[in-house]
Amino acid sequence: MSITVVGSIAYDTVKTPFGSRERMLGGAATHFSLAASFFDTVRVVGPVGDDFTAADMATLRTRGTLVDDVRRVPGGETFSWAGEYGWDMNARETLSTELGVFGEFEPELSEPARDCDVLFLANIQPRLQLSVLAQCHEPRFVAVDSMDLWIETARNELLAVIEQSSCVVLNDAEVRQLAGKASLVTAARELLRMGPDTVIAKQGEYGAVLISRDGFFSLPAFPLESVVDPTGAGDTFAGGLVGFVAAHSADEIDQDLLSTAMACGTAVASFNVEDFGTTRVARLTLPEIEARMRQLHAMTRFTVPQVPLAPPVATPSAAAAAAADSAGAAASRSKER
Repeated sequence: MSITVVGSIAYDTVKTPFGSRERMLGGAATHFSLAASFFDTVRVVGPVGDDFTAADMATLRTRGTLVDDVRRVPGGETFSWAGEYGWDMNARETLSTELGVFGEFEPELSEPARDCDVLFLANIQPRLQLSVLAQCHEPRFVAVDSMDLWIETARNELLAVIEQSSCVVLNDAEVRQLAGKASLVTAARELLRMGPDTVIAKQGEYGAVLISRDGFFSLPAFPLESVVDPTGAGDTFAGGLVGFVAAHSADEIDQDLLSTAMACGTAVASFNVEDFGTTRVARLTLPEIEARMRQLHAMTRFTVPQVPLAPPVATPSAAAAAAADSAGAAASRSKER
């Protein structure tokens, strides 16, 4: 089995209340790959410039990720982004975006990348996502990410992508925006009618929600005392989720499998935010992920009582009625005597 991911490889400059970093390795495909590579072979498709270092390429190869489809553009510069977070890390301010070689990106997949079992279309133009879908040989599971910009400017192309997908992974506001519905559940049901089997709504520090044709599942984010940098957390979440599905793709991809996959993605993403950029996930271990999943399971389970929640209690009115009945019966017997 193998996973192909198509998306950005970037340099990020980030400032948070806990510090700042310049030109650290980032991008959707990078964060996704570092998470998904715990579970299956990952092939990355994306462009970089001459400025992309050998050390960063080595990080991208962590846990055996294949970079044969990473195209180095001579004379070009790698996509770069700069942003700043305040104390509310669900919101960020973009300070600059330099597309570089990513602005001219036209995905051309190698035969091994086309022959993937699982495909993740990271946040790129829907036109490019459609091009990738046309090149691939019917992957069993296709997950797609997008953003508000494409919902506004390339809606029809995005809907064509969604129609061919298995799973849509969006922020909850984007799910509502795309469906034109205020209720998240109603909006997700609307997207399900467009073709996919599952909609997953990311909710930042509040967790994620899964709505499928079979039901509903919700999971909180893992509670952390220290959140340093949330950049890439959503793509790390997708990597853990899709990677887990790929590792179990021989099984039926149903509500139970996807719920566990979402817990896996939640666990991996919780490590991502503990340090800047890819630093924490690059040194992460599988036992750490397993331990955090067990903690999530313990935190979210409870026992449903097998008896009524509280024993029946006679109300004052009921007791009074019983006393009145008894007194009436006694009076009736007295008259008969």
